[in-house]
Amino acid sequence: MLELCWVLYREKQKERVVKNMLEKVEEFNMEKVIQEFETLTKDAGRVQRETLKRILEDNASAEYLQNLGLNGRTDPESFKACVPLVTHKELEPYIHRIIDGDTSSILTGKPITTMSLSSGTTQGKPKYLPWNDELFETTMQIYQTSFAYRNREFPIKNGKALSFIYSSKQFKTKGGVAAGTATTNVFRNSRYKREMKALQSQCCSPDEVIFGPDFFQSLYCHLLCGLIFHEEVQLVSSVFAHSIVHAFRTFEQVWEELCTDIKQGVLSSRITVPSIRAVMSKLLKPNPELANLIHAKCVGLSNWYGLIPELFPNAKYVYGIMTGSMEPYLKKMRHYAGELPLLTADYGSSEGWIAANVNPRLAPEFATYAVLPQIGYFEFIPLTQLENNDASSSFLSIDLNPVGLTEVKVGEEYEIVITNPAGTLTTAKVVDFTSHVDLSKEPGHYVIFWEINGEASEQVLGECCNCLDRSFVDAGYTSSRKVNCIGPLELRLVRRGTFQKILEHYLGLGATVSQYKTPRCVGPTNPTVLQILTDNVVKTYLSTAFN
Repeated sequence: MLELCWVLYREKQKERVVKNMLEKVEEFNMEKVIQEFETLTKDAGRVQRETLKRILEDNASAEYLQNLGLNGRTDPESFKACVPLVTHKELEPYIHRIIDGDTSSILTGKPITTMSLSSGTTQGKPKYLPWNDELFETTMQIYQTSFAYRNREFPIKNGKALSFIYSSKQFKTKGGVAAGTATTNVFRNSRYKREMKALQSQCCSPDEVIFGPDFFQSLYCHLLCGLIFHEEVQLVSSVFAHSIVHAFRTFEQVWEELCTDIKQGVLSSRITVPSIRAVMSKLLKPNPELANLIHAKCVGLSNWYGLIPELFPNAKYVYGIMTGSMEPYLKKMRHYAGELPLLTADYGSSEGWIAANVNPRLAPEFATYAVLPQIGYFEFIPLTQLENNDASSSFLSIDLNPVGLTEVKVGEEYEIVITNPAGTLTTAKVVDFTSHVDLSKEPGHYVIFWEINGEASEQVLGECCNCLDRSFVDAGYTSSRKVNCIGPLELRLVRRGTFQKILEHYLGLGATVSQYKTPRCVGPTNPTVLQILTDNVVKTYLSTAFN
């Protein structure tokens, strides 16, 4: 018996040694990451050639590349000559074969076993993008790089992140391919939690909350977890700024209920999902002292100014995408954040990551990004080449001459083309927009008209539609959408030059160019402008944000 105990003791000691070794391997070396990044960017031209070479070699057996006549060549000149610029539309036939169960090397050397599903729909048809381990690797590289620079300026250690992140379950296509949103594919990767722990960015909410089927119940429990671990929270984050604003506007409405939960140690009856109730009930213990503290802090605030640092005294910053369409939320973000810095997140698209924010002290309005030359091959189309082409045109029918990463010129604007281990696609830019309230059928709904430069993927536009719908954070709108008193928001893409026609219409009525402003809401009293918009619609997207 003593010998058995001794053997067990030694085995336990070995386990501890192995565990310690693994933990040491996983320790994040901030200075090493920064040094490697700066070395790569100083020789970006060479790194880009090597990255393209690696992508083409790894995927040389793919049917798509074999049909283009590269014949083993991996240099940028041959690549540009043989491989056309494409969008999701041109790749759809190949993607559908993968979804239907074709396991051959179609778009990539290794078979694609997972797809990222667009969160919106186009005319009722979901859109898919290939997802593989290499894309997860590039996600982690961008996370590590931006965290290194962020942590050098705003150090955090041994804490938790209050992250308002939401995911969904993966499902199988009829061909047996796993499918889910891009964030779901990241969050469900077996390495994700370990990587986030190494980056000291581990979410304080359990998986059951993150993957919960009900958005509001997950949000409520995110807030509750943040309060339970309020002294350990060192950053507050979400993917987009509007999600953070929405979270704390919700807090204004439910804070007393949250205090009651903490005081009594009993979860609110509003949480009905069994898996969420079970895990939260284990976390929640009666804590009248904490409940009283939170109550006192809330009643002591003036119009909720500085709410975040008041609730989370050890928080160092607030983090998320705050540029572009998220800029209108900065004023409210700063109201909640008080003196806490706002740090904008990295630059990417549904097709892949592009650049990291390596100057985190810059305000979001002045953010700059540095491209990671090793995570993909990047080309840049001068906007001047796209100005005279219709927004609905395929890039295959347009004579374009993109330049490389080291060939761009300061002060010029470009569309970005990404070649990554899962394919080649582009991004786009909104030229102008307006809106309309459609009451032609019940229930009424909002319509947003966009004119864009270039052509975005179906997934990007579908996600934009959902993002616009979720951006209406007014409680009345949100509740009306949930019970279908207001219908799904509709995004309508219009032809290039549509807003120029609207300008010409107003000039014909006697307006001057210097006085003209695009109408941001077109009502029934302006039928001519509405007709111009309606006649030029080329694509339509319906939100599924509240489905």
